[in-house]
Amino acid sequence: MSTSSQTPTRSAADLRMRRLLRLPVDAAPATPDEARRAFQTSILVATVRCLLMYIVFPFVLPAVGIASGVGPYIGIPISLVAILAIGSSVRRFWRADHSKRWHYTVLGTVVICFLIVLIGIDIGELIS
Repeated sequence: MSTSSQTPTRSAADLRMRRLLRLPVDAAPATPDEARRAFQTSILVATVRCLLMYIVFPFVLPAVGIASGVGPYIGIPISLVAILAIGSSVRRFWRADHSKRWHYTVLGTVVICFLIVLIGIDIGELIS
């Protein structure tokens, strides 16, 4: 598809995904190291959220008599940050034309769906 030796040939599915992610075809590529760092950051944010929501807030803090019921107030913003970090890392994987970009896109989408469900649960707790 491409005449330039620097621009890789991309499948129709790759081009559609790049359009969905708003990545210009002629954008400067990210490096694999940038993609890896973005991945590590997004997974770290999601991990911190899970540790806080499922270990620290329900068990540790109430055991010492503090922070009872603050989970949703902290969980929603952390989930939103995690969703943004995952979205950013997916974009970096695609900008880098990383060999595992489709794998990470699927993983990131599953984690984002899980976080959206958790946000819904947190909102339900706040409303009730």
